[in-house]
Amino acid sequence: MAKYVKWLGGTLGWAFGGPIGALLGFALGTIYDNASGDVVQWSEDDGSREKVRPQTTRADFEASLLILTAAVLKADGAVKKSELDFVKRFFVVQFGEKRAGELLLSLRDMLQKEIEVASVARQIRSFMDQASRLQLVHYMFQLAKADGVVHSQEVELITQIAINMGLSAADINSIKSMFVSETKESAYAILEVERTATDDEVKKAYRKMAVKYHPDKVSHLGEEHLRMANEKFQKLTEAYEQVKKERGMK
Repeated sequence: MAKYVKWLGGTLGWAFGGPIGALLGFALGTIYDNASGDVVQWSEDDGSREKVRPQTTRADFEASLLILTAAVLKADGAVKKSELDFVKRFFVVQFGEKRAGELLLSLRDMLQKEIEVASVARQIRSFMDQASRLQLVHYMFQLAKADGVVHSQEVELITQIAINMGLSAADINSIKSMFVSETKESAYAILEVERTATDDEVKKAYRKMAVKYHPDKVSHLGEEHLRMANEKFQKLTEAYEQVKKERGMK
């Protein structure tokens, strides 16, 4: 347990128990709120619980991030140096050299574990807000593309994780299209709108997505994660500008 305590940037809430807590070596079967003393019972079968924490802590998010990083790294059957280098750079930028080193040691340990991603994703669905879940999916696709191409096994795994986290097909396709440009429709997919949409519908879609992807939505996770949120927001803006240029919109 101690090796994970070192790098946790805050107090674990719901990630202390359930599948995530078990992977980290903490309590199994219950989720303990250190602030209030409330206990939430966790069910592996249906994800039910008696009480939900009102907000995801930074430590909850980062514990989830670590476990999903290990899962994606193993998705295509080989842990590539390019992907590990990306993770190292990401951790250094996000957390600084010292903490990045601790995270990488924890990641090495996590790569040796069998990860039941569906159970982990269902726990995340039950307790994590939508904006933070979207941020996790963005990171996973970013990681998958670290070697220059997003492999089909990686897309399949990330999609299944996202579905189990309770995200819609439109949510998943929007973020996937930021990294996998399969057709000229990618910019529209990011905006979650069809090419047949009117200019007014495109504008409305952008305004809606701008609220959905705004970095302020994940401000509770700390400044470290705002950088990643800004990248996602920038890709949304670029997609909108592409559609505007194509249509001659003002």
